[in-house]
Amino acid sequence: MIILKWILIILAAGYLAGLALLYLKQRDMLFPIPPVGRTAPDAAGFAEAEEHVLTTSDGEKVIVWHVPAKPGRPVVLFFPGNGDFLAGRVSRFKAITADGTGLVALSYRGYAGSSGAPSEEGLLRDARAAYAFTTARYAADRIVAWGFSLGTGVAVAVASEQAVGKLILEAPYTSTVDVAASMFRFVPVRLLMRDQFRSDQRIARVTVPLLVMHGTNDLAISIGFGERLFALAHEPKQFVRFAGGGHENLDAFGAIETARRFIAD
Repeated sequence: MIILKWILIILAAGYLAGLALLYLKQRDMLFPIPPVGRTAPDAAGFAEAEEHVLTTSDGEKVIVWHVPAKPGRPVVLFFPGNGDFLAGRVSRFKAITADGTGLVALSYRGYAGSSGAPSEEGLLRDARAAYAFTTARYAADRIVAWGFSLGTGVAVAVASEQAVGKLILEAPYTSTVDVAASMFRFVPVRLLMRDQFRSDQRIARVTVPLLVMHGTNDLAISIGFGERLFALAHEPKQFVRFAGGGHENLDAFGAIETARRFIAD
């Protein structure tokens, strides 16, 4: 009995130590910042874009890349995923802007030359600065907010607070805490997680046309999360499932063409 008691004590201590480590490292896990410094658009092979440095409401300096829209064309306000950096998305940005569509792509605080450290509140402040930059140049109804992965939570928050023309969510979730709880089933994630990105609570305030794109083989954010968020959204809305598509490869399954048709409608 004494041995059993000590085994249980050791297991409990290990579990509590694991919880403490997860709590302390949770932002490192949610925001895995790539080791990439500030890169000018032309150095990344994207000379069409202009780099701008914006000041957020709490004084951070964040970078956006801007490709001016051709007359009468919309502009995509793009919010990347948690491990993304702008120079790594050049091929996608070129595809988005090939038909004259404009682009404003945000580098979140702490990422690739932007100052500060990421958090949900911080990313939403960054997004508001990017939105203000965009509306200073374009009418709100020309703006298509487009979020990928983690960025879908940012895009939903923007569209729930600000006027936009349309919303595109690529590999979205109901909340980051739902995704984390599905990964760590024996951890009280809902009590410990600080940055929960509750798109499920914000999507009801979005009234513009919505496109959701998700791969059926997405191992990072299961398509079930996208389906649940879609069910909570208002019409008009459409859900496009890419059979066999994963998390990072939807361009190979037609995501850009699908988005372009949605934007043009």
